[in-house]
Amino acid sequence: MTGAAIIGVGCRPFGRYQDTTVRQEAVRAVREALADAGVSWSQVDYAVGGSMDGGTADTLVAELGLTGVPFLNVFNGCATGSSSLISAVQAVSSGAAEIAVVVGFDSHPRGAFTIDPAAMGLGQWYGAVGLALTSQFFALKIRRYLHEHDLPERLLAKVAAKAFRNGSLNPLAWRRKPLSEDDINASMMLSDPLRQYMLCSPNDGAAALVLCRADRAREFSPHPVYIAAATVRTRRPGSFEVLSPSLSVRRGVSPTVDAAAAAFEQAGIGPAEVDLAQLQDTDAGAEIIHLAETGLCADGEQAELIEGGHTEITGRLPVNTDGGCLANGEPIGASGLRQIHENVVQLRGTAGDRQVPGDPRVAFSHVYGAPGLSACTILTR
Repeated sequence: MTGAAIIGVGCRPFGRYQDTTVRQEAVRAVREALADAGVSWSQVDYAVGGSMDGGTADTLVAELGLTGVPFLNVFNGCATGSSSLISAVQAVSSGAAEIAVVVGFDSHPRGAFTIDPAAMGLGQWYGAVGLALTSQFFALKIRRYLHEHDLPERLLAKVAAKAFRNGSLNPLAWRRKPLSEDDINASMMLSDPLRQYMLCSPNDGAAALVLCRADRAREFSPHPVYIAAATVRTRRPGSFEVLSPSLSVRRGVSPTVDAAAAAFEQAGIGPAEVDLAQLQDTDAGAEIIHLAETGLCADGEQAELIEGGHTEITGRLPVNTDGGCLANGEPIGASGLRQIHENVVQLRGTAGDRQVPGDPRVAFSHVYGAPGLSACTILTR
């Protein structure tokens, strides 16, 4: 267990901002989280946040207030938000801070993410020959996974349809229109077997959290959520990750396997105790793979889980209850904190039409980022 709790959350609608800026939305997300916690910005003695394209997080103090607060900038790919959370957890748990704010935000143009191959430790040739288009990587990975574990391709459309169905119940989601499996299967093939509506899109979004020491949580909130674990891991030899120029002869586990195992060990909680989960679903295949890599099921069991309705909001293991990346899009800096926000409102019982029944007590979240790292968080009531 960590020594930190979440006492406030704020999340702005995801999408493409027209009448505002992502920076303004980040400030609003922080203010929402502070109001939810019942504290002021002047009481915050540690802040951390990150963004890929939206600007540097520490400059938000120009609008929030020039209090001299220590403010760290973090960038860790799609795990930026969760990695920022880990920094705040460590500051609060160690006693270095009483109240901490975590914020993530981003704004990306239409189309695929752009990268600098040299910044990823690759030659410029990598982008020039087209290998930086990550939909190809995800397609190859899920094609191999389906074959190796004898899983049907139809699961991809089922996962995507669930995401849009859940997103239609989420007022903060970008894609609010439910899509049927037929709609999804009729969309354009982009990287076989992944079709247009099986892949998420870059967009805009902002989310924030307020943390305090676990033993003081009820001083601030009647419904605190405790951070049982927060971990991050990078890849090991033989792990086939985004931007890998080749497939190693030696097979190794994904960093997701290591991050999830470390989170469950830190929390003293087993996968069977998880009541709901938010999993990285950059594409529909990723959710299928990550169900097993996080230990929530065994390889090959996904067909029974998905086709049996067990990953639906009313199932025994609801997954991506807010619509995930497929319905919300993926603003890199905000994406991981969106997951945490969703798990907090679910554990509070305030998720509205998408509320998981049965009084959930343990929530798991997982993010995966290029070029090969993963972060996992476990929250409890």
